Amino acid sequence: MKCKTVAVLTSGGDAPGMNAAIRAVVRSSISKGIRPLGVMRGYSGIVSRDVFEMSIQTVSDIIERGGTILYTARSPELLTEEGILKAAKACRDMKIDGVIVIGGDGSAKAAHKLSEKGIRCVCLPGTIDNDIACSENSIGFDTAVNTAMFMIDKIRDTAQSHDRCSVVEVMGRKCGNIALHVGIAVGATSILIPECDFDFEKDIIERIFFSQKMGKKHFIIIVAEGLKIASKITSEITKRTKIESRATILGHVQRGGPPTAFDRIIASEMGCYAVELLFSGIGNKVIITKNNKISSVDISTAINSKEEFNLGLYKKALEISM
Repeated sequence: MKCKTVAVLTSGGDAPGMNAAIRAVVRSSISKGIRPLGVMRGYSGIVSRDVFEMSIQTVSDIIERGGTILYTARSPELLTEEGILKAAKACRDMKIDGVIVIGGDGSAKAAHKLSEKGIRCVCLPGTIDNDIACSENSIGFDTAVNTAMFMIDKIRDTAQSHDRCSVVEVMGRKCGNIALHVGIAVGATSILIPECDFDFEKDIIERIFFSQKMGKKHFIIIVAEGLKIASKITSEITKRTKIESRATILGHVQRGGPPTAFDRIIASEMGCYAVELLFSGIGNKVIITKNNKISSVDISTAINSKEEFNLGLYKKALEISM
């Protein structure tokens, strides 16, 4: 069946670069003679039929903007069979031939269920955590890392001026990718992540004392938010080392702001590839990057695969972080 109408939506947490992906989907669709529809506020917009036709002008001057012009929401209704059936019926009623979903793991699971009801879906990994199995990169991760690095560079100036230890919490509830990459980029003394156990004495206190012997007087400790220990270890560091320590929680600043060139480019590539798949009659796919190339895997493969943490990179980080 020829693809005549494609709907695009953003779901779950927002990520810098989502707008670049939306822009690519719309413009690529138009170039192929496909009618592009924008769905407001994620899957709930399909169920409520909050949909509008998009044009080249609709997506003009959005590639540099963070967030998502389609807004986003989490849709508990799509976790139920009744909700999926409602969404599938809405797609058929609106004559939508394919749905492009930009979001994380939960968004992909809902797309898989929708695909099982006969609605062709293609997912783009849009999450700052970069925790989509099978894909080396997700839209928004590079920007989040650069934003955190930029903020920590500023924090370092104060830490250095006062001979302090700064404990900085970055985003990542179940995933330490942001913490790991940021920790390497800022030369952190310690990097604490959910994927690896740590010993407070060995991995923090001894590292600080060793660095002191080498002449260092200020320290940066990076902690993933999922550990929920930033405040606790800050007071313990002060108590054990007598070094004034401060905790900083970067929070949602990591989600916002203009996307980096990398995120704009990868989002654009993925958006175009998603349209190409639907144009060819292919659905139930997740767009991925592997060895710097864009390809796709079945949604079921992506959601059932276990994300492999880069333990080798973490070990390298430990070698050079003291």
